[in-house]
Amino acid sequence: MKTVFVTGGAGFIGSAVVRQFLDETDVRVVNVDKLTYAANLGSIPQGRDHPRHVVETVDICDGAELRRLFHSYQPDAVMHLAAESHVDRSIDGPGEFISTNIVGTYTLLENALAYWREAGKDFRFHHVSTDEVFGTLGPEGYFTETTAYAPNSPYSASKASADHLVRAWHETYGLPVVVTNCSNNYGPYHFPEKLIPLVIIRGLAEQSLPVYGTGSNIRDWLYVEDHARALRLVLEHGAIGASYNIGGANERTNLAVVEAICDLLDQLVPSPAGSRRRLITFVADRPGHDLRYAIDAGKIRRELGWRPQEDFDSGLAKTVRWYLDNQAWWQAILDGGYRAERLGLGQQPDAEAHR
Repeated sequence: MKTVFVTGGAGFIGSAVVRQFLDETDVRVVNVDKLTYAANLGSIPQGRDHPRHVVETVDICDGAELRRLFHSYQPDAVMHLAAESHVDRSIDGPGEFISTNIVGTYTLLENALAYWREAGKDFRFHHVSTDEVFGTLGPEGYFTETTAYAPNSPYSASKASADHLVRAWHETYGLPVVVTNCSNNYGPYHFPEKLIPLVIIRGLAEQSLPVYGTGSNIRDWLYVEDHARALRLVLEHGAIGASYNIGGANERTNLAVVEAICDLLDQLVPSPAGSRRRLITFVADRPGHDLRYAIDAGKIRRELGWRPQEDFDSGLAKTVRWYLDNQAWWQAILDGGYRAERLGLGQQPDAEAHR
């Protein structure tokens, strides 16, 4: 039985990876998560008391604790998803992003390298990153694996730094790594500060739906379960030292996303006041707001045979239905104090959904 470390395994994408490992394989998962505000073990309902799911509440910046984990569990692979990911938070307080995303990745790499050298076994380090490291696109073109890095926010700069560290540990020390850069994720168990779940929750409550600028910023949307399948495929079959872009080929403006959610809510839970599009309000744009992201996922299709199973319409319908059917999950987050901190005081939704 193989053992895989999943850092950030209680986060949005990490929990999808863990769920799939538990449901579809015989892999033992060591879920390494600091369990900060956006982590939620309730996102892995089958993980409670599961014999192949071990939770270790560890900060990846803590080298001594990482050494203990590597020594104790002897993993066959590391899937590194732990990160601070909210762009607005990175603008307000970049220090935590530098610490977790850069120092934490360095600390994890150092411990993985020492373990790999000592263990003398097949091993892989899979670093999961974002398309935001490439900066912004105009109306034409796509990000490829060879696109030059040009990050524009503290968040994307910290992730770009982590990507470079992973590459350097492969090129300099020979650590067997693979890297993936994904487009915006959405789906079940998405934390309520992100655009799609926030609009669903506020739309149900008949609250205003804030949209940055004119809503013309474009993102490529990827259903989280499709992403998790791609990550597992790259971990097992990706070429050592290679990077793979993972995208959904579902470009939408932020305004079109919000309008689509309004229309789905109107169909499923009609409002006596009429269309929820009336709730849309435009607010001042965020600093350094990238215009467009779009992924060319041709490499992972050609080399590994991956394709998303959901298009945006089918994935969004599943997502809205999930939030309607699982109010207890997100209501517990709001009841735990998040409403007062972020959702009820004018905080804008984060359209960048990578964690």
